[in-house]
Amino acid sequence: MKVRRLSTRDPGFDAALAELLAWEAVADPQVERAVAEIIERVRSEGDRALVEYTNRFDRRALSRAAELAVPPEALARAHAELAAPLRAALAAAAERIRAFHERQREQSWEFRDALGNRLGLRVTPLARVGIYVPGGKASYPSSVLMNAIPARVAGVVEIAMAVPAPEGHLNPLVLAAAHLAGVTELWTIGGAQAVAAFAFGTESVRPVDKIVGPGNAYVAAAKRAVFGRVGLDLVAGPSEILIICDGETDPEWIALDLCSQAEHDESAQAILLSPDGAFLDRVAECLRRLLPTLERRAVIEASLARRGALIEVRDLDEAARIANRIAPEHLELSVAEPEALLPHIRHAGAIFLGRHTPEALGDYCAGPNHVLPTSGTARFSSPLGVYDFVVRTSLIHCSPAGAAELAGIARQLAEGESLTAHARSAACRIPGEAP
Repeated sequence: MKVRRLSTRDPGFDAALAELLAWEAVADPQVERAVAEIIERVRSEGDRALVEYTNRFDRRALSRAAELAVPPEALARAHAELAAPLRAALAAAAERIRAFHERQREQSWEFRDALGNRLGLRVTPLARVGIYVPGGKASYPSSVLMNAIPARVAGVVEIAMAVPAPEGHLNPLVLAAAHLAGVTELWTIGGAQAVAAFAFGTESVRPVDKIVGPGNAYVAAAKRAVFGRVGLDLVAGPSEILIICDGETDPEWIALDLCSQAEHDESAQAILLSPDGAFLDRVAECLRRLLPTLERRAVIEASLARRGALIEVRDLDEAARIANRIAPEHLELSVAEPEALLPHIRHAGAIFLGRHTPEALGDYCAGPNHVLPTSGTARFSSPLGVYDFVVRTSLIHCSPAGAAELAGIARQLAEGESLTAHARSAACRIPGEAP
């Protein structure tokens, strides 16, 4: 098992860290070309292209687009047939996610200014959204809950979901999660063709207002390509975890936390920062011992070899500075006093405080959303939330006196910009002014 060992005291550390963080696969020209062709064909050929691509990529033998749809009763049946402990766990996770996101609800508001003008903001849910749920290397019922429940809390009426079904196989837990989360229609379409169908519509799939949910490099490229036609949550890269540890946490716990993200795919990133070099040695030994016991060993080994690292830092303050530079998707503060370190953290998608808060709890059932900014975009992006499923509309209602007062200001500014029509449009609301 190979994993980089770095130290901030090394002369070439900055360059080594930059190389470690580089992620360019989503901009691969070959991927972009393939995606452009798929989008154009779905846009021009509709259902025919969807059926052809699904048969090719998912190894199916469909003859018409209607076969891509999964009826609501199939979702309900999958939920009813779950083993009782699994159904209870799914319900508990859904309730915690719902309770957290209920606190994100925004209310419309308005006020009257001193001139009697009524000003405000109206918050309106989107009418129809599309959720993409990966279904290739693994199935993610948790992603169904994390994407659909905030949309439902926001008041979205139509929630369409796309999930690939390789060789026609669908995880019953994914169907059950869709039922529990309030998905209104489900399509077994994957990849860029699903994104294109949601963006432009086909004879069978109606277009949506916004597309959310993670996916592979093809899904990410397709989302970028259709932005503007529809809204997006974010363009996600591979999953990431950064752990800051003071060396006092059980090294086996930390090793498993690193593996929990590395097992997503070979391009996932798992990094540990600690001022204790001997602790890094113990974690490395735990990784070597634990890997043979893990089902996705090959994926984890590839991920750690390609993009993982154990980094020795001078102290926890330096670790925080590096964390802000990385701006990770998931950040664990596995230290004695996480609340003391927290004010030094500016950029992270989600922060897990203390030794007993592994990232895996956030993936499934803590409550906050697990759809998070990756590849350093936590510097300017936020987790998926209810606010992603609403639009805000400004409201302005001027009184006659208020219009006259504002018109004088607007006329001066419009004339300063040489926009005569603007100036006259405002000025004609002033009593006694000619149009």
